[in-house]
Amino acid sequence: MHTNLRTFLDLLTRENEIITIKAEVDPYLELAEVHRRVISEGGPALLFTRVKGSRYPVVTNLFGTDRRLDLAFGPKPEALVRDFVHIAESILPPRPNELWKHRSLALDFLKLGTTNTGRAPVTQVVDRPARLDQLPVLTTWQEDGGPFITLPLVYTENPITKKHNLGVYRMQVYDANSTGLHWQIQKGGGFHYSEAERLDQSLPVTVFIGGPPALILAAIAPLPEDVPELVLASLLAGEKLKMAKTQSGNGHRLAAEAEFALVGHAPPHERRPEGPFGDHYGYYSLLHEYPVFHVDSVFHRRDAIYPATVVGKPRQEDFFIGDYLQKLLSPLFPLVMPSVRDLWTYGETGFHSLAAAVVRERYGREALVSGFRILGEGQLSLTKFLILTDTPQELKNFPRLLEHVLARFRPETDLFVFSNVSMDTLDYTSGKVNEGSKAIMLGLGEPVRELPREFHGTLPGFVSRAEVFCAGCLVLQGAPVAEDETLASRVAGDPAFAEWPLLVLHDDASVAISSPDFLWATWTRFEPAADIYAAQTSVQRHHLVYKAPVVIDARTKPGFPDELIVRDDIRELVDRRWREYFPRGFKLEA
Repeated sequence: MHTNLRTFLDLLTRENEIITIKAEVDPYLELAEVHRRVISEGGPALLFTRVKGSRYPVVTNLFGTDRRLDLAFGPKPEALVRDFVHIAESILPPRPNELWKHRSLALDFLKLGTTNTGRAPVTQVVDRPARLDQLPVLTTWQEDGGPFITLPLVYTENPITKKHNLGVYRMQVYDANSTGLHWQIQKGGGFHYSEAERLDQSLPVTVFIGGPPALILAAIAPLPEDVPELVLASLLAGEKLKMAKTQSGNGHRLAAEAEFALVGHAPPHERRPEGPFGDHYGYYSLLHEYPVFHVDSVFHRRDAIYPATVVGKPRQEDFFIGDYLQKLLSPLFPLVMPSVRDLWTYGETGFHSLAAAVVRERYGREALVSGFRILGEGQLSLTKFLILTDTPQELKNFPRLLEHVLARFRPETDLFVFSNVSMDTLDYTSGKVNEGSKAIMLGLGEPVRELPREFHGTLPGFVSRAEVFCAGCLVLQGAPVAEDETLASRVAGDPAFAEWPLLVLHDDASVAISSPDFLWATWTRFEPAADIYAAQTSVQRHHLVYKAPVVIDARTKPGFPDELIVRDDIRELVDRRWREYFPRGFKLEA
C-alpha cells in the first residue's frame, strides 16, 4: 500500500486530508494544544514545518479519523484476515477443492515477512554521537516530567531465542543521548529486557521513528508475545518489509524506509525516574523508576520528518488506531478462543478498563470458561471489568448492551470480583502500581426483570442529582469522597433506588448524558474490590453474594492522579495565534 511515510503524505495532500502549518510553533505545550483542537473537530493531519529549536518538521494526527486509516491501508488487510479465518475453519481436514478455491491467497502470504535491500534512505545520515536534543520532541502536558518521544517503534530481540518485538513505549528524553524506556507489564520489550537482565547483559535496542504506516500500526497492535510484528506490518503493507542489509552497530537491521533510527542499548539493573506523563487514560501517570536507553547513534534521512502523536482524555488519535486494530483482528478471536463469538474493548476507557464479549453458553456457567480464557490471553489479561452475554449484540453500542445485560443480571450469582491480581500499569484506581482487582459480570439467558427507564421517587438528602444513563442504570451525584466516605453504602441501602439493578455514583451526574463521558468517567475511576457496594452482601460457599442494587462508586478518590487540563496561558496563546496557524481558515477547499 504505502512503502514509506512520504507516499502516505502525498496521498493525504491529494485527498485534502493534511494542512501545512508554516507559522513557528513551540514543541513545548503549544503544538500539542493545536493538535488536540484539530482532532476534537475531526480535522486533518497536521504538518508543522517550523518547529522552535529544531530543523525537522513534525507531522501529527496521521490516523485521527476512520477515513485516513482507510487511506493508509484500504480494505485488503481486513479481507486477508477474514479469508485466513475462513480457510482455517474450512480446510481441516484438507480437501483439494477447498485448497484450490483459495490458491490466490497463497501468493499474498508469500509477501509476508522482511527482505534485505541495499537502498535504505534511513542510512543517508548518521549522527554519532547521538544528538537527541536536535529532535523536535514534544512536551504535551504541563506536568510532564520532560519531553517525550510519543510515537517510538521500539525494536528488541529475545537474547536467547532471537524472536523480535516491536512496540510503542513512550520515551522520556533525559539528555542528548539517553531516554527512559516505559516497559509496562505484558509488553514484549519488557520481557526481553528481563531476560537480558537475568543474564546480566545489556539489551540491544533500536527505535524507529516514522516509516510505512503499516510499521507504526503493527507496533501498536496487541499481538500475542511470540507473534512477529514485522509480519503483521508486511500484511498491512501488502508486501515484504524492506530492511537495510547493513547492521546498525548493535546487531539489528534497520527498517529501510524509516525517517529516524535511534541505535543503542539498555544496560541491566539501571533505573532512572520516569514521568509524570499525561497519558491516554486522561490523567497523569506518575513518577516511577524505569530502565534507561543509551543512544549511541541516530540514523536518519537527509530531509527527515518527525511523526508524533498526542494522548489524553479519549477520544484522541490512539482511540481511532485501537478501534481499527480491533476491527482488523477481531475475526481471529473465535479462532484462538473458540467459545468467544465476539469481543470488544472500549477505547473511551483506555481499552484495558472495560471489555465485553458474546460467548457460548451451551451448559451452565460455560460463559465463565470464556471469561477466564479472555483474562488469560496476552494484553487482554489486563482487562479490569469484563461483561459477558450469550446473545449476539452490537458490542460497540454500550448503552444497548448494558440494558440487555442488566435485564438478565442476577447479582447473587452473576458478579465475580477477583482481588490481589495484576492491573494495567497506567490504572491507579487501587492506589498501587500493577496491582488491583478485576470483575466479571454476566447477563445470560432470558430476562429476569423489567428495567426502569425513569426515576420517579424522591431523592434522599445525601443525593443531589439523578440522571438515567440507560434503562436499569441510574447515575447519582453526591458529596465528594473526602466529605462522605460512606455515601455509596447508604445509597445501596436506600429504598428509593430498590428497583434499579445498577447505580453509579459520580461527583457530577451530567456524565450520564453522553455515553463516551460515562464510559470514561466511570471505568477509569473505580476499582472493583474497593468500589463495588450492594444493598446486602453475604458469603455463601466462599462466593460473595450481592443483593441489588449494585453500586459502583466512581467518585474521584483522594490521591488519584490529576485529570489532564490545558494550562490557561497555553489555551490563550493558541486562541490568539489561531489565524497564524490557519490563515485561510480551518477547513480546506475541495
